[in-house]
Amino acid sequence: MSEAAVNGTPAELFSEQFAADPYPTYAWLRAHGPVSRVRTPMGFETFMITRYDDARAALADPRLSKDMRLAGPAYLEIFGEASAALDENMLNLDPPDHTRLRRLVSRAFTPRRIEALRPRVETITEELLDRIAPAGEAELMSDFAFPLPVTVICDLLGVPLDDREQFTTWARSMGTAGFDDSGNAEHAERALHTYLTGLISAKRAHPEDDLLSALIAARDDDARLTEVELVSTTFLLLFAGHETTANFLGNALLALLTHPDAYEKVTADPLLVPTAVEELLRFDGSVENATFRFATEDVEYAGITIPKGGIVTIALNAANRDGERFASPDSVDLTRKDNPHLALGHGIHYCLGAPLARMEAQIGIGMLLHRLPNLCLAVPAGKLSWLPAVVPFRGLHELPVWFTPEVTHSRRGLWRQKFSATLAGPASK
Repeated sequence: MSEAAVNGTPAELFSEQFAADPYPTYAWLRAHGPVSRVRTPMGFETFMITRYDDARAALADPRLSKDMRLAGPAYLEIFGEASAALDENMLNLDPPDHTRLRRLVSRAFTPRRIEALRPRVETITEELLDRIAPAGEAELMSDFAFPLPVTVICDLLGVPLDDREQFTTWARSMGTAGFDDSGNAEHAERALHTYLTGLISAKRAHPEDDLLSALIAARDDDARLTEVELVSTTFLLLFAGHETTANFLGNALLALLTHPDAYEKVTADPLLVPTAVEELLRFDGSVENATFRFATEDVEYAGITIPKGGIVTIALNAANRDGERFASPDSVDLTRKDNPHLALGHGIHYCLGAPLARMEAQIGIGMLLHRLPNLCLAVPAGKLSWLPAVVPFRGLHELPVWFTPEVTHSRRGLWRQKFSATLAGPASK
């Protein structure tokens, strides 16, 4: 139990009540314990930062290391060897290794390559909605939110079609790593590591026009990407490239459905979609906390000293509801112009895939609202089940909805024709 919970927070951290609505607890922490020592469900203590200014500073603080190897044996004991084998990527490294890897991936993950995906993202979205629209009801997490980004990132990396269902199963199992005693998560990590090693070998023998082949070329031609880093980087792009976007789509759609004024505004004016995406990222992002950092020396935030070696959690969703930075932070304001949210990070670890995530969200939400009119929840919002309060994802198990069924595909393609070109600019920012 955390110290904050002992002192009377609205919901104990990591409880089911907290998972369903963490924001009252975050508000209490910002007011009473903006840097709180908490015990995670995995059994170790971390210092949780919850205020916006502190969180933004901490995200860019070079004294807070992302290099997971600094934890030594303790890290392996907590997360397991399989996790460590997949963690040698830019997300978990400091300069100069971070700089080297990010530069290499950036060369392959270019804005041009991402923007070239726009027609494919629109086609995938349209095809998913073709299956859903005639039914009048759907479970949007499994029918839409996950298939969209999984298909996109697998297309981008060059994952064979026959392997994608198995990959999705592994990824979902890994989403509960550290909270599932069945061993499924660790098994999935090992299986995915073996699979990626084999896929890289196959791509090396028969390269194609995909991101993974480009990364292999960078490793082989320049010898600046080790084999371990190559496997780990591929894992990062696959896993982070779909899990975050899928959960965000669910959170965003739920936010719109529980805020009728916002739903009506964006449905009436699809040109609000880019601004809506940014506001929904701030309001209820899927990356609840940044990945762990380690203090390389004593550091002070909000008058609290975090000792050298301390593990630090930066609560992004708490920071994004800070009333000191955002007016009416608990409201969904689709006209909010001053919105420097931290949902995609800040500093040198700012999300490399942000342009792709924005594109998928804008196209996915825009087309879905167009094709599924009169959308509403099929169960009360309070009955929805949330993922356990794991670090770092926040998302729904299911999102059942009703809508007016589409008798013909007369609406197919209309959103694309009217708004695709207009929205192309903001998505690539």
